[in-house]
Amino acid sequence: MPKITEMFAFIAEDTGPEDEGVTAYSLGAVWMPMVGADMARVNSLRPIAQQIASSSGKVVRLLRFTHREELETLNPSQEGE
Repeated sequence: MPKITEMFAFIAEDTGPEDEGVTAYSLGAVWMPMVGADMARVNSLRPIAQQIASSSGKVVRLLRFTHREELETLNPSQEGE
């Protein structure tokens, strides 16, 4: 897999343009955030984003984030350590 250099997210307004959050969809008992690192993933989420906008009456935007900053590295642990 290539290194992730950008992320895309579908964002919905809540009470206005300064109040927003990442949209999500349900896979049974699990909620999946509507984010992706490539346009193929974004395009697969687009119909769901449109459904959310239509059913909620809220504006949904597609955003692209391009700044990468590593905050933490989590290494696998060995049992018994």
